[in-house]
Amino acid sequence: MSAPSLASVGRSRPRPAWHVATVAETRRETPTAARLTLEVPTWPGSEAGSHVDVRLTAPDGYQASRSYSIASSTPEGQVILAVDEQPDGEVSPFLVHEVRPGDQLELHGPLGAFFVWRPGESDLPVQLVAGGSGVVPLYAMAAAHGAAADAAPFRLLYSTRTSADVFFADELAALTGPAFSLDLVYTREAPDGWPDAVGRLTRETLAARTLPAARQPRIYVCGSTGFVETVARWLQDLGHPAAAIHTERFGGL
Repeated sequence: MSAPSLASVGRSRPRPAWHVATVAETRRETPTAARLTLEVPTWPGSEAGSHVDVRLTAPDGYQASRSYSIASSTPEGQVILAVDEQPDGEVSPFLVHEVRPGDQLELHGPLGAFFVWRPGESDLPVQLVAGGSGVVPLYAMAAAHGAAADAAPFRLLYSTRTSADVFFADELAALTGPAFSLDLVYTREAPDGWPDAVGRLTRETLAARTLPAARQPRIYVCGSTGFVETVARWLQDLGHPAAAIHTERFGGL
């Protein structure tokens, strides 16, 4: 994926529309999540951080739709989703356990203009803060940053239950380097020899593992409503202006 292609997507701002997607590949992402690669011939492209509505229709005509972040930023033709199962949900259990290559899904998108990152738009550093599956759109940003060889420094603080619950573990490890750093917080169980305490993200850890306000980072926070509201409040307490903090809450089923 080239930087010019990504930039052109940002300039054109494709209008949301309904599309028919064909499942090209499914794979287990975590014990409770699946990664879906969808071929969408009419897909106009999407920016890193965008989301899409997925609609399912039952044989009796009943429909259910939920929003999911897109785990990629592509010029055209393809959408990658990483869906975490909500046990009581109407859509996510089907996407995680039942969908197979060749199946067709209805998508509405691309959606979202506020919670996106565009290569070349700013030289300011970027701080990403993820809780659980909230890492999906932030991974898309990190991947777009790496693909474009963008000069803005990137840092991701990722709170996850265990090492098995890390989304895009191999891809994030491959991105790590001078321009991208990854900080993991394990809330339930850490790998053997992990130097830090296991437990929920704290204000002190947030302060120690994120870019300071003096560097004027652009900040993107995604996770559950409680996680996002708490982190956003802590960031403001640490001196970051509210205008610099972009938030996205997940709750799709």
